Amino acid sequence: MSPLPTTEFHARFYQTYDMFSLFYSAVSQTTFDLEPLNSTVLGGSNVTFTAKVEGEWQIMTWKLGEFQLVTVNSSGSVSSASQRVSASNCSSDWSCVQFTIHNVTREAGTVTCTVQGKFGSKTAHLYVEERGTVHILGQNVTVEQDQQVEFQCVVAAWCPRANVSWMENGGEVDSSLYNTSSVSEGGCSNSTSVLRFQAVRSSTVECRATLPTFTTPESSSVFLGVVPKPPDWTVLIAVVLSIGGSALLVLLILGILFCYKRRGEKQANYQDEMSRRVRTQSQIGGVNAEQKQGKRNAGYVPEDQTSVSPSEFNDSSIFQANGSNIAEPVNKPSAASASNDAAAGTSGGHCPLNKRSPKAFSSIGSGCLL
Repeated sequence: MSPLPTTEFHARFYQTYDMFSLFYSAVSQTTFDLEPLNSTVLGGSNVTFTAKVEGEWQIMTWKLGEFQLVTVNSSGSVSSASQRVSASNCSSDWSCVQFTIHNVTREAGTVTCTVQGKFGSKTAHLYVEERGTVHILGQNVTVEQDQQVEFQCVVAAWCPRANVSWMENGGEVDSSLYNTSSVSEGGCSNSTSVLRFQAVRSSTVECRATLPTFTTPESSSVFLGVVPKPPDWTVLIAVVLSIGGSALLVLLILGILFCYKRRGEKQANYQDEMSRRVRTQSQIGGVNAEQKQGKRNAGYVPEDQTSVSPSEFNDSSIFQANGSNIAEPVNKPSAASASNDAAAGTSGGHCPLNKRSPKAFSSIGSGCLL
């Protein structure tokens, strides 16, 4: 086969190029883009979707879920079925259209943009997260140092389930110190978190809840006051009781020894007293026996002696000492005894009255023995 002439080759090349250019232009004019295809927002905020169309178009519609809410004409006419939505151009030729949803609620789901003709439709997904409430049960508390404390935090009506964490004085608390349980219902959840730890110092305890997408937390806090614990008197009391018990035991032993000693002394004193009494009784008995015996009468004058010298006759011959050292006069003989002595003469060793010296008689009264 002979090669084509140069002029014919060029003609066919340009023809193919023109056909490809026309095809590319036709395809590019029938496409549009929708951004973003996925969006997550907080409930109550606004969200905007943008449609960019390449080529000429006439009618554009926007639907939220199953409900068509906005219709846009390429000439710039916009009709809206709700005040919660709006549409506006983002270019002068309306090749760019923005669709905005105000005060988003959890009912939102999918957003669909349709351009009539060969452009077709595009769908984006809208996710709405809602913040609930965070509350620590109870008020500020004051405890003793090293006391175990417990705080309970209630995180309610969070969509989806919130992430719960605890803070102490701005520092994150170890997750091993608290336990969180949740109950889900209708895409939302209620959670309860319990924190337990040993109080060491005064601090601010904070419970935080965050959503998976939006990390700005909602929080609730209380103040924990820690006071020094009173001294433990147990050891001191035990020591005092031990020392007191030992002291009482020593005092008891000393008391027993003292009583035993006093008893011995009393027994010795008793024996000494009995011995003294026995000696005293013996002495008294000897004195009484001596008193019962006859005593010499100093006034007696033998028969052959007619006078008594004054030196032989004194007061001691008149008085004798008895057992009690009291001087008693010598008993005078009775009148009958004197008569008997006179009748008997000198018998019995008595001198008769007629032989007595008148001087001696007048001095001693009677010269006979008792």
